Amino acid sequence: MTADIVHTRFLPAGWRRDLDLFLTERAPGMNGYMLSRRRIDSVMRLQALSDRDLAAMGLQRADIPAFVFEDVLPDQL
Repeated sequence: MTADIVHTRFLPAGWRRDLDLFLTERAPGMNGYMLSRRRIDSVMRLQALSDRDLAAMGLQRADIPAFVFEDVLPDQL
């Protein structure tokens, strides 16, 4: 069994701040850490992709939190 490792040093600066802001705006009163804990790997993997790879998926970097959490935090803004 191999383990996939995402090296956070290559992730764009501010990605965690952007995720926290997203959760604050859409999940007031919820513990964002507990909600994000299970999905943080998905966010990190998407953040590690190039802008070209994200565009091929129909995403921009700013769309990543909404994409990862779309099933539990529908866009309400």
